[in-house]
Amino acid sequence: MAAIGNLRHRPARRLTQLYAGLTLYGVSMALMVRSGLGLDPWDVFHQGLSRQTGLSIGTVTIAVGALVLLLWIPLRQRPGLGTVSNVVVIGLVVDATLALLPAGAGLPARIVLLVVGIVANGAATGLYLGAALGPGPRDGLMTGYVARRPGRSIRLVRTTIEVTVLALGWLLGGTVGLGTVAYALAIGPLAQLFIPLFAVPAQPVTPAVEPAVGCAPRPAGEAA
Repeated sequence: MAAIGNLRHRPARRLTQLYAGLTLYGVSMALMVRSGLGLDPWDVFHQGLSRQTGLSIGTVTIAVGALVLLLWIPLRQRPGLGTVSNVVVIGLVVDATLALLPAGAGLPARIVLLVVGIVANGAATGLYLGAALGPGPRDGLMTGYVARRPGRSIRLVRTTIEVTVLALGWLLGGTVGLGTVAYALAIGPLAQLFIPLFAVPAQPVTPAVEPAVGCAPRPAGEAA
């Protein structure tokens, strides 16, 4: 995979892939919201805050992402273009998609919205992470914390954070349901499928020039 933040390698593909992934992520989030069957832990938290503050869920998503990004400072994490774009683009797209997507569908349609939303979320994750331009602020918080404390399990840290935001979101009025469970069960396998699929191939290393076969190197100082 290309080095994070290094745009010298395949910039057109990586930028296109980054913003396609972030846009798809916002759309997938809106589909799950409209399903009304449950959201992933962070979006339960975003929706709960939205209901308590009267702000749109997209605005709350941007605000929470920016606050989480501030927590990178003591962890000495450096955000990439993808990190900053993640904060802004997803929130704008989810609000735009919700404005276009009517509410009040029947249960079969809502199940379809949920399933498509979860699968699209997995593909979106593979796209923007595969571009190698920086993780999202929430993922970076987890990996940064573990990097500063090598003995900690990233799985344990992630589970602790997500259970905490899920509980807070539920208390604030966010939707927890079948979709929450389905997302938790499906997102791991989906990410495992899509991340390698969309990973940008590593930049080839230029081999060192070696003497031609049968030509010994000249001793130092010998005239040509």
